[in-house]
Amino acid sequence: MSNPLVRKLKCYVPLSEADRMCLFDANGPGRMVAARTDIIHEGDDPRAVSIILDGWACRYRQFISGRRQIVSFLLPGDPCDPHVFLLDAMDHTIGAITPVTLGQISGPTLQAMTARSPQLDLAFHREALATAAVQREWTISLGSRTGIERLAHLFCELHARLAAVGLAEADTCPMPVTQNDLGDAMGQTSVHINRTLQELRGMGLITLRSRRLTIHDPAALARLAHFDSAYLHMTEPAAHVTARRA
Repeated sequence: MSNPLVRKLKCYVPLSEADRMCLFDANGPGRMVAARTDIIHEGDDPRAVSIILDGWACRYRQFISGRRQIVSFLLPGDPCDPHVFLLDAMDHTIGAITPVTLGQISGPTLQAMTARSPQLDLAFHREALATAAVQREWTISLGSRTGIERLAHLFCELHARLAAVGLAEADTCPMPVTQNDLGDAMGQTSVHINRTLQELRGMGLITLRSRRLTIHDPAALARLAHFDSAYLHMTEPAAHVTARRA
């Protein structure tokens, strides 16, 4: 028995059958969230940990003027911060990009699970540390990578994360985000994103069609992006996610 959260946590530590069953039971029945709908708002009381079971979501902040900054993409298997219930209020909004099936684990349930199982406790801590590493890499992209390097790096990262939970086929993976979403994540306009996509296509590196990304030359795209998947901190269960050193 498996679900995306189990597949995600197995990337960090081996889990027993009892651990897997515990995670499966704790999720409960998922609820559907419509595309382009907020899952939890900035300022809300985060009493439970939300789990993306299917679909894509994002964390973002939005100014009164309407300008939005996406700070991360959330994929199937991602817990939306396993320690968020310790806060008094959300400091960002989580929104669905596509239709999302959402699981939830209450704070007390998660604490009881991790107290009973050292492996689950380690898995959730490693996942949180890997998430922080991803955020650091996004900061590096915004501060030091060029526009084309940023987009190339994002594509490499998303493909690696999807491959780790069994949602990428060879060098093809889902890519349901819009050019506006990419612009909000990369700190660029949608016009700039369009030009960058055309440049990556012209170099023969990618095809983006029908909400799917194909990476034609993974090594070349990784070199362009200065991408090395080591920061994702995935161990043996995700060995097929190859570190591509620039």
